[in-house]
Amino acid sequence: MSKKTNYSYIGIAFIILVFGIIFVPKIIDRISEGDITRDESRSKNVSNATTEEKNTKQNKSDLSYLEINGQPKKVPAFSFINQDGKIITNEDYLGKVYVVEFFFTTCPTICPIMNRNLVEVQNEFKDFKDFGVASFTITPDIDTPEVLKAYAEKYDISNPNWNFLTGSEVAIYKLANEGFNLYTAKDESVEGGFEHSGNFALIDKEGFIRSRKDNFGNPLIFYNGLVSEAVGVDEDGIGQEISILKEDIAKLLKE
Repeated sequence: MSKKTNYSYIGIAFIILVFGIIFVPKIIDRISEGDITRDESRSKNVSNATTEEKNTKQNKSDLSYLEINGQPKKVPAFSFINQDGKIITNEDYLGKVYVVEFFFTTCPTICPIMNRNLVEVQNEFKDFKDFGVASFTITPDIDTPEVLKAYAEKYDISNPNWNFLTGSEVAIYKLANEGFNLYTAKDESVEGGFEHSGNFALIDKEGFIRSRKDNFGNPLIFYNGLVSEAVGVDEDGIGQEISILKEDIAKLLKE
């Protein structure tokens, strides 16, 4: 090996040594101060997500939203009088998970079944202050606060967030048919003179209508309130949905 080659190696080694002395400490300082980060999409996503956003995603259940024109449907504003003569609005239910039904106290057919089932749900969540029920009468001219109070006592209603609500007939029917898409109408040809849905709607703490999905991946939307857990399956072969309603209430209470 020639002397010239030796000098070349010595020169390269000297340059590397100088580089190490001058620049390596600076690089280490920048890393320790957080100036240099990995430019990777996954790292960015993790670092940019706030603690609140992470907690929100972690706490969200698998229940779907009822969507209208691609937007999650929220309970419209309402204001009615309950069995204690107090004005109750949709804002009184914010922060609570609640079930909605439409009924009337003189109903001779499905209403007693629906409310007995709701009492079972009430008792399941008796220790939860953020659970409630909203029962809207479709015969407000008959169902005064006093009548509703007696009805609540008859069914052993103990949940302070279970309101039996009365008020403007026009407003109630609009709320049922447009706000919740729960069919309600006067019909003298049927027993009791009124026809209405036997389904329950489930509302989350933010006021959105929620439900689980069916076997085809579509929102169930409502829960059948006409078959009890004890009966299981009615004479038409329709299975009870009170059990899954309870399961989904529990999911929303954890959100």
